[in-house]
Amino acid sequence: MSTLHTVNKSPFATNALLSCLMHCKDGDAVLMIEDGVYGALNGSGVAEVVVAQAKSVSIYALTGDVAARGLEGKTLTEVGSVDYAGFVDLVAKHDRTQNWL
Repeated sequence: MSTLHTVNKSPFATNALLSCLMHCKDGDAVLMIEDGVYGALNGSGVAEVVVAQAKSVSIYALTGDVAARGLEGKTLTEVGSVDYAGFVDLVAKHDRTQNWL
């Protein structure tokens, strides 16, 4: 059973993203939304952990939230992009959804 994990808090404000990544299992996916998309920044303090986890977990950032924060072209190549329709597809693909606050 796979889980879609959503993270909406900045990794510079809480440990939600790091906690999430440490609890993920193979086949899970992580979707960074709202201020959580700061976790996709290339060269950030959490970038190494995100890149390491991307080997066994699919990691995405919501394109609208990336654009709203002016982060286009500044995100890790290991982090995929999804729009709102892609968000719905991820929810449908996984058995359950876990929100990290």
